[in-house]
Amino acid sequence: MAPMQVPQMKPPLVATHPLFRIHCAVFLFGLAGLFGKFIAAGPLVIVFGRTLFGAVALAVYARAVSGTHLGGFTRQMLGLFILQGILLAAHWVFFFWSIQVSSVAVGLVTFSSFPLFVTFMEPLVFKEPLTRRDMITAGAVFIGICLVVPDIDLSNQTTFGALLGILSGLTFAVLALVNRKNARVSDPVAVAFFQNAFAALLLVLPLALVRPPAPAASDLPALIFLGVVCTALSHTLFISSLKQIRAQTASVIAGLEPVYGIVLAFFILHEIPAVTTLAGGSIIISATVAAGYFASPRKKTSP
Repeated sequence: MAPMQVPQMKPPLVATHPLFRIHCAVFLFGLAGLFGKFIAAGPLVIVFGRTLFGAVALAVYARAVSGTHLGGFTRQMLGLFILQGILLAAHWVFFFWSIQVSSVAVGLVTFSSFPLFVTFMEPLVFKEPLTRRDMITAGAVFIGICLVVPDIDLSNQTTFGALLGILSGLTFAVLALVNRKNARVSDPVAVAFFQNAFAALLLVLPLALVRPPAPAASDLPALIFLGVVCTALSHTLFISSLKQIRAQTASVIAGLEPVYGIVLAFFILHEIPAVTTLAGGSIIISATVAAGYFASPRKKTSP
């Protein structure tokens, strides 16, 4: 099978500066966290709606705009897509659950702990050395997490939300490593489509077993916006920008996701983070941005 080709973006996306596009993408990544408060449904329902509408929008984009081929993959690629779908679904369920039981700031900041897990898992998976800089980054992220978590009592909503956010970061780290393996054989638009499609498909069974309340009719526009704009559009903008800017620059800007989300939560939801959350978040975000700035090309992973 011939490898899929990454097509050139068509107007109006190419008419905008790549830095503007990637900042828009990261802004939308941060905005997505607020939907854990906007939507009354549980995390399983939110993630099912997000991945379903996201997959539909990406399929339309692939067929009508980019010309990306969405078929003809091998059995090995199918296995990777299924694994990516499982990890994506788990990552987002933990993420929205964290935000619903605590706050947008706690969910975003503790999710940003994923470099801590990547630091120790990547050398094992790809047989690469663990550098001193990696260890310093991991240590800084760990200190930031300790500041965010108020105590070890899981009856504390902030502590429980922080634990869920850390699990979100862990599953995202594993997903990033799987993405790194799959990036060599698949078009990124196709990868984004199949991740969302399989995540939605694999959530059908948990939804049937748990039987959570159906979303209210008033939640439907928010779920569509979350899937189409905060998922399909944001990933398309991010992918398109990578064709014109360095991956290093992209990774640094992606580290601003919690900043955008916390600022939006402050103005829209009137959430005021605790001082310890801001302090821990500042350390985690600074460590993540610094790691992205100094990292070599082999360390780049897709969001």
